[in-house]
Amino acid sequence: MIIEFVGTDTEAAGKSISELAASWGYPAEPVRAGEPVKDPDAKAVDPISLTALILSIPSAMLAVADITDRIRKRRRAGELIERARELQTQQSTARLVLEDRSVDLATLTSDQLLDLITDEP
Repeated sequence: MIIEFVGTDTEAAGKSISELAASWGYPAEPVRAGEPVKDPDAKAVDPISLTALILSIPSAMLAVADITDRIRKRRRAGELIERARELQTQQSTARLVLEDRSVDLATLTSDQLLDLITDEP
């Protein structure tokens, strides 16, 4: 980032900003007006890094798809649990029957329900 100061006491203003940036862990180098500014972030493209980035795109897309699917399923699980809680007020119980036990849906959270369903064969 380059900050230019215009006014009567630009040196004090630059020093003040430099001290603030240094307190954040970013040492700032003051630049005089008219001096050529070199960009410290200008770098060449590393072909190995670029290849690694390109190869990581499919796995990143898969991760996003998994997260999206989990969010959709979580919303549906929440609706199912809310309906089970409504039924409980009407003296009815909705239970999830698993291979080795059954669980009252009204007592579960969305994540617990999804984990139980995922663990079943």
